[in-house]
Amino acid sequence: MTLQYLIHLANYSDGVLYLMVVILTIALAVIIDRSWYLRRTLLEGNSLVERLGAHKEATRAQLSALAATAPGLPEAVLLDVAARHMGVTNGEQLANRLDEATLRLAPALDKRLWVLDTIVTLAPLLGLFGTIVGMFHAFSVLSAPGHAPTAVTGGIADALVATASGLFVAMTGLLAFNGLNNKVRVVLHQLDIVKTMLLNRMDGAPVNIASDGEPAVDHGAARARMAKSS
Repeated sequence: MTLQYLIHLANYSDGVLYLMVVILTIALAVIIDRSWYLRRTLLEGNSLVERLGAHKEATRAQLSALAATAPGLPEAVLLDVAARHMGVTNGEQLANRLDEATLRLAPALDKRLWVLDTIVTLAPLLGLFGTIVGMFHAFSVLSAPGHAPTAVTGGIADALVATASGLFVAMTGLLAFNGLNNKVRVVLHQLDIVKTMLLNRMDGAPVNIASDGEPAVDHGAARARMAKSS
C-alpha cells in the first residue's frame, strides 16, 4: 500500500480519512498523558500508603513530612488537610473535610477522559459518513457511458476503508477508556484507604503494628470491650 494510494483513499472520502488521522492522534495523546499520570499516581500512592501504615499514630509534623515527600499526589492533599485540622476537628467533622478534599480531587483524576469517550462514539459515525460519500463517487461512474463494472466494485472497496478506519479508532479508544477508568477507580480507593488510616491514627488511640506491617489485633482489648458491652 503506497503513499499515493493512501492519499487516493483519503480524497475518495472527501477528506474524512484525514480527519480520522487527526482524531486518532488526539486519542493517542490523551491515552499517553493519562496513562503516565495515573501510573505514577498509583505507584507513588502505594508507597505513601505503606509509609503511613508504618506509623502507630500521627502527629502534625509526621503528616507534613509525608506530604512533602509526595508533591503533586492526591494523597498528599489529604495529608495536608489532616495536618491543618489536627487538634481543631476530630471524628466526623474531620472525615467530612477529608471527603470534601477527595471530591475536589476527583475531576483532576479523570481529566480529558471525556475526549476518549467522545471519540469512541464519533469515530464509527464519521467512518460511516466517509463510506457513504465514497459510495456516491463509486455509483457516479454508472452515469457515464461505457462504464466498467469493475470501477464500481473497486470504488465500493475504497469507500469501505473509511468505515474500517472508524471502527479501528473506536476500538482503540474504548480499550484505553475502560483501562484508564479502572485506574481512576483504584486511585479513589487509595484515597479512601488514606482517609481511614488518618482517622484511625488521629483519634488518640495508637494502632498496633504487627511485624509484617499489618495492624495487629489486640484480642485482649477486644474481649474486654465485648464484656463491658454485655
